[in-house]
Amino acid sequence: MDKVFKALADETRRRLLDRLHENNGQTLGELCERIDMARQSVTQHLAVLEAANLVSTVRRGREKLHYLNPVPLHEIQERWIDKFERPRLSALGAVKRRAEEAMADKPAFVYVTYIRSTPEKVWEALTDADLTAAYWGHRNVSDWRTGSRWEHVRTDGSGIADVVGTVVESERPTRLVTTWASPDQEDQPDRHSRVTFDIRPHADIVRLTVTHEDLDDEGERADVATGWPAVLSNLKSLLETGSPLPQEPWQVPAS
Repeated sequence: MDKVFKALADETRRRLLDRLHENNGQTLGELCERIDMARQSVTQHLAVLEAANLVSTVRRGREKLHYLNPVPLHEIQERWIDKFERPRLSALGAVKRRAEEAMADKPAFVYVTYIRSTPEKVWEALTDADLTAAYWGHRNVSDWRTGSRWEHVRTDGSGIADVVGTVVESERPTRLVTTWASPDQEDQPDRHSRVTFDIRPHADIVRLTVTHEDLDDEGERADVATGWPAVLSNLKSLLETGSPLPQEPWQVPAS
């Protein structure tokens, strides 16, 4: 929390967050525009924001994209505002929703979690059919080679796949990129969304960044914003304790 307050205390860093709020997923060069400051100084400010977990980064080829992460802001709201300023909660909720908005034309969702594990084990948890069945309620089935088809198959014995797609990138154990589509839209590439798993080790933990982009609209983004935290919390529990959560987290009522 101290890192968050320190990061927010600087006007330039607040301007950078505003820029990401306006247009999420920007490169360093794009963020340097309209800021009268050397590129190296902007990089240092971004490092402070990233250390406070206010900004997360995702690599796409040679580019490094920066995304606003609203979770620490939400934590400030819960700890320092909710219990003192309840009449203003609706307004603060609107601010939070705006802070989480991605690019206006194609909404995107970015989620970062930290797991006590190794990149290889996280990769296995994402791609092994039996492991995904244990924490997701679906089996992720594929050979996970670039260009291969993958399926998100129910575990009820019906063999029904609720999601299908193609493996776009497969760099075991650090990066996996797939397209996502409902089976009836498999032959409509313009309706496919895209999910990127970035797995980065640090000492005894792993930072897992999930980016779900090219979503149809804000309604679909709201759905994945509810689904991904639940699934990844279950994955984290499985890897750290050997068991998923005692109840399916996606069954928890929203209110």
